[in-house]
Amino acid sequence: MTAQQDTSKQAENPQETSAVLGQSYSHGHVTVISNWLFILCAMILGMIVLGGLTRLTESGLSMVNWKPITGWLPPLDEQAWRAVFEAYRQSPEYTKVNFGMSLGDFKGIFWLEYIHRLWGRAMGVVFFLPFVFFVYRGWVDRRMAPILVTFFILGGLQGGLGWFMVKSGLVNHPDVSQYRLTAHLGLAVFLYGIMLRYGFSLRRGYDAVRPMLHKGVAGLRMQLILLSILVFITLLSGGFVAGLNAGLIYNTFPLMDGVMIPAELYDGEPFYLSAFEDIMTVQFNHRVLAMITLMCVAAVWLMSFAVKLSARQRASLMIVMLVVVIQVALGITTLLLMVPISIAALHQLGAIILFSSIIYAIYVVEWNR
Repeated sequence: MTAQQDTSKQAENPQETSAVLGQSYSHGHVTVISNWLFILCAMILGMIVLGGLTRLTESGLSMVNWKPITGWLPPLDEQAWRAVFEAYRQSPEYTKVNFGMSLGDFKGIFWLEYIHRLWGRAMGVVFFLPFVFFVYRGWVDRRMAPILVTFFILGGLQGGLGWFMVKSGLVNHPDVSQYRLTAHLGLAVFLYGIMLRYGFSLRRGYDAVRPMLHKGVAGLRMQLILLSILVFITLLSGGFVAGLNAGLIYNTFPLMDGVMIPAELYDGEPFYLSAFEDIMTVQFNHRVLAMITLMCVAAVWLMSFAVKLSARQRASLMIVMLVVVIQVALGITTLLLMVPISIAALHQLGAIILFSSIIYAIYVVEWNR
C-alpha cells in the first residue's frame, strides 16, 4: 500500500485508533477534546458578553483590587462589604461620578463585575483540570500539546490584560483607556477564533487529511478567510466606539451630523490618531467598516452560486448572510436608540456569532460536508 493510500484510509476511517508518535488515542478521544474546546469557546463567548454588560452598566470599575488566586469569594458580611466599598470610595469613579453613592447602590454595580471575574477564574479551572486528565490518559500528543498550552497562556494573558485595562480607570480619569479595552476585547475574540477553528479541525480526527479542493471551492475558502479578518477588524473598531462612548452621539443613520461624510473627520493632531481618539471619526469608521462587511459578505454569497457546492456548504453561506444582515440591523438600532443596554449587548453578541459563522463556513467548505 502506498503512503498516499494509507493516508486516505486514515481519513476514511477516523474511528480507528491512531498510533502516530506512539500515542494510543482514538478518534473518540479527539472528539472529546474537541467538545471540551467548544465548551471553552462558549465560556469565552459568555465572558465577552459579561464584559460588554459591565461596560454598558458602568460596573467595571467597582472592584479596585485584583486577587487572581484568592479573590474567589465575594464579601460575606457587613464588615467585608464596608471594606470593599471604602476602597471603591477612593477611586476616581466614586469621587467624580458616583459621589454620595450608598452601600446598597454599590452592591448593584459590584455583583456584575464580580461575576465577570469569577467566570474568568472558572474558565481557568475548566481548562486546566481536563487538560491534566487528557495528558495523564495519553490523549494529547506532542503535536497537540503546544497548541493547547498556547491557549492556556493566552487565557492567562487575557486575565492580566483585563486588569491592565481596569487600572487605567483607577488613576485620574474614571474611564478605562479605549486602547486597552480594545486590546482586551481583541485578544478574547482572537483566542475564541483560534480555539473554535482548532475544535472544528479535530472533528474529522487528528490524522484526517483534508480533501483536495477544486479551484472554485479553494477560491471561496480564501474569500471566507478574508471575510473573517474583515469582521475581526470591524469588531475592533467597535471596541473603540465602546471605549469612547461614541454611540451616544450622532444618533442618525445613514446621515451623520446631517451629511453622509462629515467635514470634520480626521481633524485631530496628528490626524491619524483621530481614528482612535476622535469620537466622530471613530464612529464614522465603524459605520463604514460595517457597510463594507455587509457588502463583502453579500458579494461572496452571490458569487458562490457560480461554484458547485453541497447542500451543507450552501447552507453555511446562507447562515453567514442572514447573520450579517441581522448584525447590521442591530447596530443601526443600537445607534438610533442611543445604546440601550439590551440591544447593545445583542449587537456585541451578534458580532461574535457572525465571526463564528464564518469560521464554521470555512470548515464546511474545506471538508465538503
